[in-house]
Amino acid sequence: MPSETKITFSVIIPVYNRAAIISRAIESVLRQTIPPAELIVVDDGSEDETASVLKPYLPQIKIIRQENKGVSAARNAGIRAASGEWIALLDSDDEWLPQKLELAGRYIQAHPDCKIFQAEEIWMRNGRRVNPKNRHKKQGGFIYKESLPLCIVSPSAVVIKRSLFTEIGFFDETLPVCEDYDLWLRVSRKYKIGLDVHPGIVKYGGHGDQLSRKFWGMDRFRILAMEKQLADPELPDELRKWTLEEILSKLSVLIEGYEKHGRDSRNLQKKRTQYARELSKL
Repeated sequence: MPSETKITFSVIIPVYNRAAIISRAIESVLRQTIPPAELIVVDDGSEDETASVLKPYLPQIKIIRQENKGVSAARNAGIRAASGEWIALLDSDDEWLPQKLELAGRYIQAHPDCKIFQAEEIWMRNGRRVNPKNRHKKQGGFIYKESLPLCIVSPSAVVIKRSLFTEIGFFDETLPVCEDYDLWLRVSRKYKIGLDVHPGIVKYGGHGDQLSRKFWGMDRFRILAMEKQLADPELPDELRKWTLEEILSKLSVLIEGYEKHGRDSRNLQKKRTQYARELSKL
């Protein structure tokens, strides 16, 4: 990057009870070919040895400790404390490749109007490299419609202009999961999400403490995020149509699952009827 261009990154890592692996994430940031302005680790009330593991990294990192409030609250605390122009998120179970921030800086220079973008990623599952399925394929541009079925933006891969949070809002702390899906919907209805085709992260999966494994019926939370969009009277009709079509699809799957397991699905059926009527009026 040209030396005259100063791009400042604040890196935010939320962590909860991951003493065994948090060092991998931290050290991947400290090994960057272009160092960040700051690395903020938010300890979200860990009850294991996480605090002891973090201590030797001082003063290279900044540590925020709070009572356990969830990943959204932890990320938000880090973002609010950040001083950099750009926010780069990293989950505690992932790691960056050494040129992640250098490549991000180049992307920003090449796309001066961009407010948010993500890098490609390498996937590891249970210790083996795997290829993402087509539905997880990263895309760039106005991707609101493509973002509705499931989350196609990875927090560990994304870089966001800090000022965007003032406009769009922060992570929704009421959502225990799919909080990133919710944020990307809010962003992608207004802005292009850029895509740096160079891999920037190694994304690990398959371990038992992933949030996606702790909650059944993830579509329940995606539906809540879509309902927030539908509640906005300024949502354009085309986007409203796409959202209604996707929410109806997810409701049908949930209703089938509820009935298969003997759960009461009447409220879901009422919602499906309501949204079908709304869709028919568009």
